[in-house]
Amino acid sequence: MTARPDVPDEWIDRLGTILTAFPECTEERAWVGFRWRVRGSTVAHVFGGEDQLFRLIFRAEPGEVPAFENLGHPYFRVDWGESTVGIMVDEETDWDEVTELLTDSYCVQAPASLAALVERPEPGAG
Repeated sequence: MTARPDVPDEWIDRLGTILTAFPECTEERAWVGFRWRVRGSTVAHVFGGEDQLFRLIFRAEPGEVPAFENLGHPYFRVDWGESTVGIMVDEETDWDEVTELLTDSYCVQAPASLAALVERPEPGAG
């Protein structure tokens, strides 16, 4: 069995800065990598795979998941529920795009009262 690589601290810090800015969103070590949760629901999970590549799992509106699948790389299908999507993370990652994806992920997972406190990017903005 090949060992999974540790996610670079720089990426964990960057993701943490984005995610812990949301109300009640906390960071914790996961079974592998790190995850961010709001009231028990996972918003994002980053980890290294046995193939030595890094993945960020997040949530999207269920109707948007097929669009991510059709985009192809760096997006991929995740069989962890109808609202789950993955993106490969590497030196080419667009962190502005990741910020938008994670904002949406938080709003999908958070209770409506908390999601209402978050400013979401306008579709097509940026």
